[in-house]
Amino acid sequence: PPLQYGIVLDAGSSHTAMFIYKWPADKENDTGVVSEHSMCDVEGPGISSYSSNPPAAGTSLVHCLNQAVRDVPKEKHAGTPLYLGATAGMRLLNIANLQASDAVLSAVAATLKSYPFDFRGAKILSGEEEGVFGWVTANYLLENFIKRGWLGEWIQPQKKTLGAMDFGGASTQITFETRDTIEDSRNEVMLKLYGQVYKVYTHSFLCYGRDQVLKRLLSKLLQAESYQATVPHPCWPTGYHKSLSLSSVYDSPCTEKERPSLALNTTITVVGTGNGSLCALHVSKLFDFTTCSFSRCSFDGIFQPEVSGNFIAFSAFFYTVDFIRTVMGRPVHLPSDLKDAAKTICATSWSKLLQKAPNLEKRLSDYCAVSTFIYLLTTKGYNFNNHSFPNIAFQKKAGETSIGWALGYMLNLTNMIPAEKPSSHKSMLYNYWVILILLFVVTTLTSLVTAVCLLRRSKSSAI
Repeated sequence: PPLQYGIVLDAGSSHTAMFIYKWPADKENDTGVVSEHSMCDVEGPGISSYSSNPPAAGTSLVHCLNQAVRDVPKEKHAGTPLYLGATAGMRLLNIANLQASDAVLSAVAATLKSYPFDFRGAKILSGEEEGVFGWVTANYLLENFIKRGWLGEWIQPQKKTLGAMDFGGASTQITFETRDTIEDSRNEVMLKLYGQVYKVYTHSFLCYGRDQVLKRLLSKLLQAESYQATVPHPCWPTGYHKSLSLSSVYDSPCTEKERPSLALNTTITVVGTGNGSLCALHVSKLFDFTTCSFSRCSFDGIFQPEVSGNFIAFSAFFYTVDFIRTVMGRPVHLPSDLKDAAKTICATSWSKLLQKAPNLEKRLSDYCAVSTFIYLLTTKGYNFNNHSFPNIAFQKKAGETSIGWALGYMLNLTNMIPAEKPSSHKSMLYNYWVILILLFVVTTLTSLVTAVCLLRRSKSSAI
């Protein structure tokens, strides 16, 4: 059958990625058929970084959009929906400067409209949308909602859904199905997919993404040392140091409340001391575990039911654990594995880290802090323990398709997730299979009856 295409630009806080999806055109409302056709990483930072020069945000997308023109067959261009969804970086810009945020989105929309696709809009996703669409993507790809039976019919596999954990540049999300009472209605989403109703808990923690956590940590350390000319950093490796301007730390709504009265062009030298225990102490101060007005909370007074079932953790969760496994050569099965690995990274000097992973130099100094943060987030924050932590799979893809919110977003907006029961999704093949099976059964029975008759005859003639 001819193919249909769809394009989603995932405009994250630190970078933008473009995903092109494809599916058989005559199966638009079926499942198990959408796959990733190609993808393209946009060069440069996230679109929120262009607040002082909005037109450049649109220009930054041109290279990848030109690839889309080549990757999608020309005759399909006009019928290919094109979406852009912006996440926590733009949510933060929207808080800090509404006019700049609108200008960036307008510039991006103008560029997207200039291409021959069916542009359906550029918007900022809420944290809850981001979490739920990521959950839909993961479970859709793993065929937990519905799948093809061996007769070609659609069946519901009666499998439990997986929880989804996303860790971006500016926010982190946790989403999972639960039978527990969700005490805060803002965290409850009811979804009807293929005739099934799912009660889903979701929460997005703004300022708890990788880049914002590192800024907040720096702010706490500078504060603790009273903004001296030289400040020790226990989460940076020994032998690593960097001069920072205060403006690079306090240019975000996540840190502005801690902004000192010093001039923002003041430069401070930060020196790595590689102390894992002290690093963990400072990282733990980024969470508030004391206030809770519900029966139970994760942190910062946010209600969360007990985690249950299997989980998939992607984005920076995957990249960090992958670094631990491949570069550091350590397994991550239990919380203690993650804790020990973080301490080992923290105790490794800058020169040794560079020897191990020269191609990762840009982010190498941050793995100690980020792995410590992931350990504290999953165990003290989300309350995973020795029993539930092994149920987390740290993955980048399911099959050949990237896990993230983009596919779930497109499925939702193109109405490719219908609410009908799977029985209404039977393919034409199903009837042919039934006829073939009946013919096979009749032929087999006829052969058996003939064989029995012949056997009886040969026995009676022998007598």
